[in-house]
Amino acid sequence: MLIELCSVDDIVPGMVTRVAGPRVPVPLALVRVGERVYCLDDTCSHETASLADGWLEDHTIECPLHESRFDVRTGAPDCPPARRPVRVHEVHVVDGKVCVEESSVAEAG
Repeated sequence: MLIELCSVDDIVPGMVTRVAGPRVPVPLALVRVGERVYCLDDTCSHETASLADGWLEDHTIECPLHESRFDVRTGAPDCPPARRPVRVHEVHVVDGKVCVEESSVAEAG
């Protein structure tokens, strides 16, 4: 089952959009690079910091707390202090709406 997060037009290229609340069990970060939208867990795997408060460059998001960087396509970190990846979720754009699989988000809890 798909969870509708927002309109694709709400995702500004070069910015990170945080989605939290009753629709999703964990906060998510949405990123638009070109026409592609990516979704990953919004919490850094090193420390409890919102990646949406960080910086985005191309396909890399940087945590605002200790500057760990993650690939938005894979969730893999590319520098310490983070050693574990953040979870990524498959995005479906349906009728202009950004959606993710409910089961993949629920597993994050």
